[in-house]
Amino acid sequence: MRRHGDFDAAEDAVQEALLAASVHWPRDGVPESPRGWLLQTAERRLIDQWRSDRSRRDREGLALQQETTPVDVPDRDDALILLFLCCHPSLTPASAIALTLRAVGGLTTAEIASAFLVGEATMAQRISRAKERIKASDVPFRLPTRDERPARLREVLHVLYLIFNEGYTSSSGRDLQRTELSDEAIRLTRMVQRLVPDDAEVAGLLALMLLVDARRPARIDADGELVPLAEQDRALWDRALIAEGTGLVDRAVGKGAVGEYQLQAAIAAVHDRAARAEDTEWGQILALYGLLEQMTGNPVVSLNRAVAAAMADGPSAGLAVLDSVDARMAGHYRLDAVRAHLLELAGDREGALAHYRAAASRTTSLPEQRHLAKQAARLRSADG
Repeated sequence: MRRHGDFDAAEDAVQEALLAASVHWPRDGVPESPRGWLLQTAERRLIDQWRSDRSRRDREGLALQQETTPVDVPDRDDALILLFLCCHPSLTPASAIALTLRAVGGLTTAEIASAFLVGEATMAQRISRAKERIKASDVPFRLPTRDERPARLREVLHVLYLIFNEGYTSSSGRDLQRTELSDEAIRLTRMVQRLVPDDAEVAGLLALMLLVDARRPARIDADGELVPLAEQDRALWDRALIAEGTGLVDRAVGKGAVGEYQLQAAIAAVHDRAARAEDTEWGQILALYGLLEQMTGNPVVSLNRAVAAAMADGPSAGLAVLDSVDARMAGHYRLDAVRAHLLELAGDREGALAHYRAAASRTTSLPEQRHLAKQAARLRSADG
């Protein structure tokens, strides 16, 4: 990107270089400078493509001059630069987030479409248009200036949040979590925090990721099955991550207006500070979700508030909150899963069974599907 400024061509060339590495390196060994090998191979692929494209003959002369990649390739990470480039002002926030998830986060178009609750074809068009806008804008491959940074930071944080969520709970497939995505989101967020160390929302997002990721070792049992938060062995939680996350939350308070990531981190901290599930301060969590709901209007937040209301004030209170979510999340498996759980708490086993089945049929995540089907089977067995 830095050398040629063509997003699509650079992406295709790097993908071809990675494919070439997967063939040559196992046979010939990993080169002394893997990064240099990849860049040089990508450069040659790009030049070959330009040579074969008659409509780009005017570029060929420039490409030939740059054919040899310097042996001394800078060992620096351009991920943060690419992250901000994808979130530049010529794109709408939705397009910037989608493009960054694709280019930096490595998510498939289907995964991004699932995160945005839109069709895959719609998302593919959005990503394609975003690449064209970046190409036409001629924005240099560099970090934004101090004046440009605030307008793009919010989109960057949203991107990192979605990458982490997809890594922590995959929207589809056989694996519950994709640790390479959640780890990458944490790594990039640390990089952003070093860039803006006094930003409370950046600290809040990093804290949220650490506090949630701390539970990862307890989320899957020995058979590879999902373990709900209330049933997890908390001795397996990563206490170092919890300590770092809660420290970030405490330091972020008072650094300015409270944002949505700080509130989510505060909720995660309440969960992580409870030694046992029954020690959880649900009243505090309910109040925090109320503030978050007012701030965002997000139906998923309302769904979580319903659970908190049920735990704090009884299942009827939670079911009442769900009534306000029905229209906004109709057909989504999470709505059925939460309603099933609350109906079971309320003693309506038949209703819970029906909604567990509906949720299992609608999710595209195989671990979640198995878990929901297991809950339905448990109720059916008890009734039998």
